[in-house]
Amino acid sequence: MKGKFLILALAALVVSLAIVGREQAPTTAAGGCCGFEISILSSSPDMVSGGDALVRVDVPKIVPLSLVRVKLNGEDVTAAFTPDPEEHALVGVVEGFVVGANTLEVTPIVWPQGWPALAQLSVTNSPITGPIFSGPLQYPFVCRTCGSGLGQPLVDNLDHTGFPVYAAVDASCKGIGGPIGWSKDCSAETRVEYWYRTTGGVFKRLPPGPPPADLAQTRILDGRTVDYVVRLERGTINRFIYGVAMLAPLGENPGQPDDSNWNGRLVFSFGGGVAIGHQQGGTSASASLPNDLLSLGYAVANSTGLVTGTHYDLQVGGETALMLKEHFIEGHGVPYYTVSVGGSGGGLQQYVYGQNYPGLLDAAIPVYSYPDMTTQTIHVGDCELLEYYMDVTDGANPKWKDWKNRVWLEGMNASNTVVNPYTGQLGSSECINGWRGLTPLCNNPLWHQPITGENLMEPAGCMTQVEWTHWADVGQIYGFGDDGYARVTWDNVGVQYGLQALLDGNITPEEFLKLNANVGTWKEAKDMVQEGCPFVPQLCGNPAQWDPWSSRNMKLSPDGGITPAPRREGSIDAMNAAYESGLVFDGKIDIPIIDWRHYLEDALNMHNTHQSFATRQRMIEGQGHADNQVIWFTDARPSPASDQTAEAFRVIDQWMTNIKANPDKSVAENKPTDAVDRCFNRDGSEFARGDDVWDGILNGEPDGACTQKFPLYSTARIVAGGPLKGGIYKCQLQSVKHAIKAGVYGWWEPDKAQRQRLEQIFPTGVCDYSLPDAGRPAD
Repeated sequence: MKGKFLILALAALVVSLAIVGREQAPTTAAGGCCGFEISILSSSPDMVSGGDALVRVDVPKIVPLSLVRVKLNGEDVTAAFTPDPEEHALVGVVEGFVVGANTLEVTPIVWPQGWPALAQLSVTNSPITGPIFSGPLQYPFVCRTCGSGLGQPLVDNLDHTGFPVYAAVDASCKGIGGPIGWSKDCSAETRVEYWYRTTGGVFKRLPPGPPPADLAQTRILDGRTVDYVVRLERGTINRFIYGVAMLAPLGENPGQPDDSNWNGRLVFSFGGGVAIGHQQGGTSASASLPNDLLSLGYAVANSTGLVTGTHYDLQVGGETALMLKEHFIEGHGVPYYTVSVGGSGGGLQQYVYGQNYPGLLDAAIPVYSYPDMTTQTIHVGDCELLEYYMDVTDGANPKWKDWKNRVWLEGMNASNTVVNPYTGQLGSSECINGWRGLTPLCNNPLWHQPITGENLMEPAGCMTQVEWTHWADVGQIYGFGDDGYARVTWDNVGVQYGLQALLDGNITPEEFLKLNANVGTWKEAKDMVQEGCPFVPQLCGNPAQWDPWSSRNMKLSPDGGITPAPRREGSIDAMNAAYESGLVFDGKIDIPIIDWRHYLEDALNMHNTHQSFATRQRMIEGQGHADNQVIWFTDARPSPASDQTAEAFRVIDQWMTNIKANPDKSVAENKPTDAVDRCFNRDGSEFARGDDVWDGILNGEPDGACTQKFPLYSTARIVAGGPLKGGIYKCQLQSVKHAIKAGVYGWWEPDKAQRQRLEQIFPTGVCDYSLPDAGRPAD
């Protein structure tokens, strides 16, 4: 009798749902009709990768979960789901997505053939090797799985002579696992290892059998004390080597992870450095085991594709982060929140990815950050032009013997007491200690030392055919010119170097004119030649090859400035593409941010302090406020000094807990007490806090307590009249006549000869920084 009533009830349900279903077509998004909804929890439906996804099906309360069927491309996949009675939903990892278009459908078990599904979702799946949206895969591509402890990459052993189709193999694979073949995408088998923290404070591989006698315990965020055992999963995603580490109980089945010791929070660990790509990047198991985070129960995800010392294509990097988070969610569920941390290039990645991929990061702790990478090239490209001018062209001028005076032109700090690493003498600048070598690395297609100097087993000559520039590494965005070389954004047309030094009376009008007539610019990529010493060490035996400025690749005046040196015009198309692709941080990022750095100006460190405020100014302009960002500095005079990262994690956890509890309030309204601008003494004690501690930097108020304690420096483009936020690829121009009338030259009123000289040096006009970037695409 019971069976009869069930059949009748099911029949009535089918009829009622069918009538509604026929009248209301299902959507292709998460929603359906009649209260059915289907959604992808692990990624956006158009960005599924690897053939699987964590799927959720919400079911109306009147429909028993047992009466629901889910199909993928017509095949029943209901068995992949687990009922969630509390939410009245089905959740499960669905496998079997084909590369390209897929369809998920939800119906009752009994459903008339040909009738529309009650919920339907279109899903696009990409290979686990990528790409999803970043463009064609880069070849040649050096595999580093062997040196990273993952063994030989999966080898296809097909013909490798068709450069640029196949990747090179890291020579450290020799003698590992049999004969070496050729790998196209550097994939490796996924490995799960168990490590433990010893009572002596180091990580060791967990041996089989009973617990080690020196196994430590740790107290996680919820107050529980657990064995300090870590599950470490490593493999390849988007061709890069990833690691996912988190606490696990002793004796768990690797095939069925037990996440009971996970605190529910996911940390993305981003890395810094500067590189030009064409490699997988190397890492180690130990690099995936940060004690300060794992000890509290955080899960930590990293990837060589999220290290700017592997490449600086932040479109590929963002794609890698999305794929890695998708993989994590499929294995462990949706985190309570995701927070990121990382320094330098690892800091700027957080700003760029937070802007470009909403939902990827819920909070960020950028350390030693910059707003982005691509707009750093603007003022960094000025460094060697100015250093060459002060060392050589105007080397007889006694002003430049006092290294502190170089700040007048370069904006960044300089010192008479810091050792110059290139001369061994006292006296240097941030341009030298921090940035030297990065201009040729970014610009010169012939300087391929970073990879070709290594012992690689590669198809003969393939590496020498690469255009080794940042511009070509991200060529799918910048584009390529008619000469076959990648387009370049760098431009210095109309830039009046040393303008603020003139206004301050530190250089004379004659010195200002001489500087701008001689400073010059960089050659086009097609015209560049190989670098000299110290960049090519083999040349250092010949004193004539000494060229730390890369002057052989400069375009200078042919006659000592009588004929003004030319200036370089960048590609507007490349600039437009940088903005449109999100390579430029434009300030739109509404998540909790604690921007922390040591104060390193006295060490002439490249991580200069004005960058935090450049980012803040972009946020104010981009989203109308920077209330979701707090800036912390810690004194590092002298180094080493206290590290406030742990404090930042504590405050972020409070901030995110508030947001979860008060979703109707804004990010700023959910700030905890300690989420405020602060600065710290070297020992970690707080020096000052409050909304006014950084006054005087971005407003006209008297200098705040932290502003006074930590003086800011600038850049050559700020000295030339540009804004603190930086990021002006190409200034809009005004005539010299208009500039004089507008008072650009302050106290200096050029006479007729001086005006004519200005017009000769700047025939198309000088920069008007009151106008927007000419390289920015029209809205």
